[in-house]
Amino acid sequence: MTRTSLKIVFMGNPDFSVPSLQQLAASRHKVVAVVTGSDKRRGRGGARTPSPVKVAAGELSIDVIEADDMRSTSLHSKLSERNPDLLVVVAYKLLPPEILAIPNTGSLNLHASLLPKYRGAAPIHWAVINGETETGCTVFILDEGMDTGRILGYDKTAIGPLETTGELYGRLKEIGAGLMVRTVDQLADGTAAPVKQDDALATRAPKIHPDDARIDFDKNAGDVHNFIRGMSPFPGAWTLQDGKKLKIYRSEPVPQAVLPAAGTQKSGDALKPGEAQVIDGKAHAGCRDGTVILADVQPEGKKRMSGADFLNGLGGHTFLSN
Repeated sequence: MTRTSLKIVFMGNPDFSVPSLQQLAASRHKVVAVVTGSDKRRGRGGARTPSPVKVAAGELSIDVIEADDMRSTSLHSKLSERNPDLLVVVAYKLLPPEILAIPNTGSLNLHASLLPKYRGAAPIHWAVINGETETGCTVFILDEGMDTGRILGYDKTAIGPLETTGELYGRLKEIGAGLMVRTVDQLADGTAAPVKQDDALATRAPKIHPDDARIDFDKNAGDVHNFIRGMSPFPGAWTLQDGKKLKIYRSEPVPQAVLPAAGTQKSGDALKPGEAQVIDGKAHAGCRDGTVILADVQPEGKKRMSGADFLNGLGGHTFLSN
C-alpha cells in the first residue's frame, strides 16, 4: 500500500524546534521550506547571527524564508507558492487567519505541556516552579487562540525532584519531535482523531522576565527550591547579598529545618528567612518552614561556584535580601 507523503512548511526559531525539523526531514514527508526569524544581534559583540532553525535548515539543504511579520503580503505569497499540505509550528509566533488558511490539510503546533494545562509562552518554567511531577508534549491543530486547538496526541514524562527547567527542556524537545512525526504520519494516514480541549481545566503559563525571578525566602522551603530550579538556567533565580545580585542555579531540598552551628545563635533557633550559613559543609538558606541548600551560585561579576565556597568567602554566614 502506498503511504501518503505530505508537503510541509516548517516554522520555528529556537533550538527547541530543531529536533522536530530534523526528524520531519528524515521522515517520509517532504519539508519544502522553513520559515524562521531574520538574523538577530546576539551576544556582547552584537554580530548578527541566524536562528538555530535557520542553521539546521541550511545543513539539511531546505529553502529558508525569513519573516518577522506574520501578516506581511510577501510571506503570504511565498507560502502560497509552495502549496503546502501542512504547516508545522514549533516555538514560533501566533499565526493570523490568512496564514492558517493556506495549507490544504491544516496547521499543527507542538506545545511543551499537557494541554490544556500551561497554555502560554513558558510552560516548562511554570510546570517546574509549581512542583509538577509530570508533564509532557502535546500536538494540536492550530486555531486563532493561544494553545486552544483540538488535540491530536500527547506524550508524558516524569519531572525529577531536582530537575531544572533547562534539563527538562532538553528532554522535551526530543520527546516532542518524535510525537510530531508520529502525529503527522497519522494525519497523512487518516487515523488522527482530534479531541477538543476542556477549557475549564486550562491554566496559564505567561512569559517570564528577569525581574520575575527574584527569590522570596519567606515562602516554604519546597516552594523556594522549585522556584530556583524552575528559573534555571534562564533567566536565573536571584537574590541580593549586600546590595549585589546573587544568582542561584541549583538548590537541594532539606526535609526539616536545620539548626545553625552551635554558638552562632540562640540555642534552638532555626535560620531566619533569607539568612544563609554553611552547615556541615553546605550552604543553607532559611525559608518560612526550614532551609534549602544553595548548591550552585554566581555572585555578580564572578564565575559560578558552590554556595559553600561563596559563603565561606564571607565568613560562612550572611543575609540574603527578599
